[in-house]
Order: sequence, then structure tokens, then C-alpha cells
Amino acid sequence: MQWIERLNEALLYIEDNLEGSISYEKAGQLANCSTYHFQRMFTYVAGIPLGEYIRRRRLTKAALALQQGQKVLDVALLYGYDSPTSFTRAFQALHGLTPSQAKKEGMSLKAFPKISFSLTIKGEQEMEYRIERKEAFRVVGVTLKLEKDMEQNMREVPVFWNKKAQDGTIARICSYMKPGQGLLGLCTNGDEKDYWVYTIGIAMEEGTPEGLESQVVDAALWAIFPGRGPMPQTIQEVERRIVTDWLPSSGYEFANGVDMEVYLDADPTNQSFEVWMPIKKSKE
Repeated sequence: MQWIERLNEALLYIEDNLEGSISYEKAGQLANCSTYHFQRMFTYVAGIPLGEYIRRRRLTKAALALQQGQKVLDVALLYGYDSPTSFTRAFQALHGLTPSQAKKEGMSLKAFPKISFSLTIKGEQEMEYRIERKEAFRVVGVTLKLEKDMEQNMREVPVFWNKKAQDGTIARICSYMKPGQGLLGLCTNGDEKDYWVYTIGIAMEEGTPEGLESQVVDAALWAIFPGRGPMPQTIQEVERRIVTDWLPSSGYEFANGVDMEVYLDADPTNQSFEVWMPIKKSKE
């Protein structure tokens, strides 16, 4: 399938540039999706974040170069480390010994092979979903500026939620909700800017309460997946299955836009939610 073929083209680009600069934007273009969705798909399909995979591949090749007699400083610079100290720290964390020790014959090292994707459709568990076209709507809430690094953002977003819950901001936002509304978590992730924005908020047609910000979510076609369970484990599992189980055989692919989580229950131990993914018809 073209979906899998494009992912493998992006992986080939990464492999060919381990000794140079790797552009996540370029990898996303080869996979025909945004930087955000490429990192997200890779993490769920491969089981590790993209940044960690690149680090492991570079340090695997670095170990081979050291055993072939190359100097530690030359190898460090070749694989993107600014100093021998930072290279030694990363190398030892992965291999369990220093680069100088790795040069000696008979030392035990770790090798992480390059990844390639293939499609296996298991059909072991059904997924409930619906496709819905929604006109543009306005959201009011609080925002967090994110770097274009999924690994870092997966740490920062939960901290943001906890902080805004503890300081009363989320309770204040919820006080403006109308019956039937849900609390929204949105990631605006287009590649036209050098950063992404995460928003906690609610849909609000008019007005912006003091201390909050507003944004417009563009009209889009959405794939919507409901779920219920303890957070964040349950919603992360739904998001993983969207990528690994539903997307490859759906006839759709991710579209640039806003990813949205809708929280419908106040109980985090048994939360009712929906995951909204912007989609477009596949080119296949």
C-alpha cells in the first residue's frame, strides 16, 4: 500500500542522513503528512519515539566506526554531537561502556537495526468510529507553545494539564460550558510555523473571558473515535490503534489541521472521551 511505502521512503531518507542533518519536515513530506503526524505515526507503529530511534541508529553506527579505528572526536562530530563529553554520555547510556572502551577488541556492544514497515491487518478487536464534516468553530481557553518534538511534548502536555487543574484554570473554563459540551484538548500542528500550540478550552461562539485566549478551528472532515477508561492510558491506546489498526485500511490519511480530544466526564479514573482526527481521502 502507498501509505506504508511512503513511510518507508521517509525512513530511507533518515537512514541516508544519519551522518548529517535530518529534517523532520522533509521526512513528513516524504510520508505525505505533517511533521506532527509523521512523528505520531512512527511512535505508535515502531513503539519508540522518532528521536530515540535516530539516536539508537546513530550510536549503533558510531560503535561500528570506533571498532574500525576511527577517532572518538571524529565519530562524535560525524553523528551530531558537539563535544566528546556529550557523545560519551549518550554512548555509555546505550552501550554500557565508553567510546574509548568500545575501540578495544572483544567488547560487547548493542546494535539496533534499521526499521522498515509492513502492513499486517489482524482484525482482532473492533473499533467504533464515525466520519463527520464540521464547519469552522471558535475555541476559548489557555495555550501552551510546543516545540516540534513529539517526545518532548508528550512530557510537557500532561504537566500543563496538571498545572492548570491545580491553579483553578480548568475549573474556571468549565464554568462557561453549556449542557452537552465537553472540555477540549487541541493540538494545532501545521508545518507553516516553527512551533505547535496546545490548547485546553471549550467551544464558545462569542466573547473571550479575561485571561483566556481565542482561536478558530477551520472546517474539516474528521474521523471520530469514542472511548472510556482511566486516563491517560485509555486515550493513548485509542490513538495508537487509530494509527496501527484503522488508518492503513481506511481509505483515508491524516490531513493538516487540528487534532482534538473531547473529554465528556469529570472522573479521570473512568473518563468518557472522543478522539477527533482531521482526515482526507487517500490518493490511492
